[in-house]
Amino acid sequence: MKRGLRDGIPIFLGYLSVSFSFGIAAVSKALPVWSVILTSLTNLTSAGQLAGVSLIAVFAGIGELALTQLIINIRYALMSLSLSQHVDASMTTGHRLLCAFFMTDEIFALCRAQEKPVSNRYMYGVGLISAFGWGLGTTLGALAGGILPETVRIALNPALYAMFIAIVLPQAKKERAVFWVAGLSAGLHCVVRLAPGIRALSPGFALILCAVAAACVGAWLFPKKEV
Repeated sequence: MKRGLRDGIPIFLGYLSVSFSFGIAAVSKALPVWSVILTSLTNLTSAGQLAGVSLIAVFAGIGELALTQLIINIRYALMSLSLSQHVDASMTTGHRLLCAFFMTDEIFALCRAQEKPVSNRYMYGVGLISAFGWGLGTTLGALAGGILPETVRIALNPALYAMFIAIVLPQAKKERAVFWVAGLSAGLHCVVRLAPGIRALSPGFALILCAVAAACVGAWLFPKKEV
């Protein structure tokens, strides 16, 4: 566990800064400070929380919110399946259920990169310090946003969208498919929100339809080569 805590320090620092921005941006959308903090204490999904806050701010329905979270976070199920082949005997079913809470892109990459099978103690170490960074950053950001003047909070609204870009851009630089799929999704969303007749579609379902459509086109144009 000590080694996991040590290896997770870079993730802790990264989550601290990102979640601080999330806390400020979420409070700027008139969400109560306590609800923003509680969200990060019970969730560990940057993109999911960012999308969730955006939908809540426009009064999207529960169904839209749940379906959006499923689409955004379903990748964690695939990561869990992959990592399950790289754990030792200490990772019993009970520990797998608990460690599933800590499954994020960064934690998965760190654990999967280990030469030896991952133990439950190692993943608890990585997960706990990472989750602590996410919760601490959100708390500090939410408290700071709660005391900032309204004009400053409004000026920070674009931070939420900047965080989305920060999540997508690095991957888009590495893979052409991600770049084109992200661009196609954005273009489709503009059409849906502006075109007569379909612009009345709720923001949540508009986001879901555009993301799924772009992903399907991306899978068709940029298929993964079989290993």
